[in-house]
Amino acid sequence: QVQLVESGGGLVQPGGSLRLSCAASGRIVSGHVMGWFRQAPGKGREFVAAIRWSDGYTYSADSAKGRFTISRDNAKNTVYLQMNSLKSEDTAVYFCAARFGPISSLDVRLTTRYNYWGQGTQVTVSS
Repeated sequence: QVQLVESGGGLVQPGGSLRLSCAASGRIVSGHVMGWFRQAPGKGREFVAAIRWSDGYTYSADSAKGRFTISRDNAKNTVYLQMNSLKSEDTAVYFCAARFGPISSLDVRLTTRYNYWGQGTQVTVSS
């Protein structure tokens, strides 16, 4: 069983930065994949980025490339999402997710491939 708790959301102006954290409790092992998703009002949950716990290999959505960086701290059982150059369209609730087992670069983007979810943290980009 894995529990995930997100933090770090808030209100930021366009062009600003935020770092989200996802603290995992329970048994995180090398076979896990950790992901970030977001859900804007009235829209479905969409993939942002993911990272393999074993070797730090990362996956990113096109919307995140060049602006968002996912990373992990194995000792702290924590995954981060550094978000720079934020835009109003980045406004959403951001969720951390985890799954155990190998996954393809296509399936890593699917919410149905993840077994554990956090409660989410609100990110609002507005002037």
